[in-house]
Amino acid sequence: MISTVPQNHCRIIERFGKPVKVQHSGLRIKLPFLDKVRDVSMEWGDETNKDGVFIELSEQICDTNSRECISRDNAKVTVDCMISWRVVDPLKAVYEVDHLHQSLLQAALNVIRSEIGLRDLDDALSARAELNEAIVSGLSDTLRKWGVQLLRVEIQELRTDDATGAAMLQQLEAERRSRAIVSEAEGQAAATLRTAEAERDAAIARAEGQAKALQITAQAEKLYLDTLSQTVGASEATEILIAQKVLEGFNTISKNPGDKVFLPSSLQGVLELSGSRNTQKSSTPVVSDNSATT
Repeated sequence: MISTVPQNHCRIIERFGKPVKVQHSGLRIKLPFLDKVRDVSMEWGDETNKDGVFIELSEQICDTNSRECISRDNAKVTVDCMISWRVVDPLKAVYEVDHLHQSLLQAALNVIRSEIGLRDLDDALSARAELNEAIVSGLSDTLRKWGVQLLRVEIQELRTDDATGAAMLQQLEAERRSRAIVSEAEGQAAATLRTAEAERDAAIARAEGQAKALQITAQAEKLYLDTLSQTVGASEATEILIAQKVLEGFNTISKNPGDKVFLPSSLQGVLELSGSRNTQKSSTPVVSDNSATT
């Protein structure tokens, strides 16, 4: 008897109750009275077959529906997965396992519960890709024995109960506040450091400027003294410089209007005092009655 097997399908031929061949898509022959096509609709229902005799070899997708699992830290987690698979060995899929689809879903749920139980709630929620890979790894060996190739597992939904969700929200807010405090402290520390560095650089610049100014002033005074000595003589130049210093001192001590300053009536006493200091041989200091008193 000649018949056609559809594309991406196959059928199992039994002879006296024993499978003898698998016929794939195309024009196929079945011996009448001796050969019988295996009907899988009793075990599989309407899934992964056509008319009960043609087994689908294309990719199949099934949903585990929502299942409740317990994480390692005793948190309740509801998981919903999508499983993608296909039949690669029809004989094993039919004869090695009873009710293929129910067994596949039950095996997937067992692996999912096991993997969730090995992880804390935070790890399960934040590492879905790793969890998918772990489920695929745990299911592949079992499904291979049933003639099924597991293509992928995708977690569509992973949620917690209301109490756990509220606790996680409080924890998230606390972590955000903690990060904000740390960031603010780090910013203040960085600003303080930059301010200190700026003040240090400014102090160095001021010190360098003052040193440069003092150096220029000293050079200018030396040049002025040399020129003055050459013009009027060393002794007269000394008297002139002393008189200038005395005038500068008077200017300094008289800046505060609240202080009382007594000044000599003329500079003659100051100059005479200067001359006496230059000629006196004794080491005893000379005390003048015309000193400034505040």
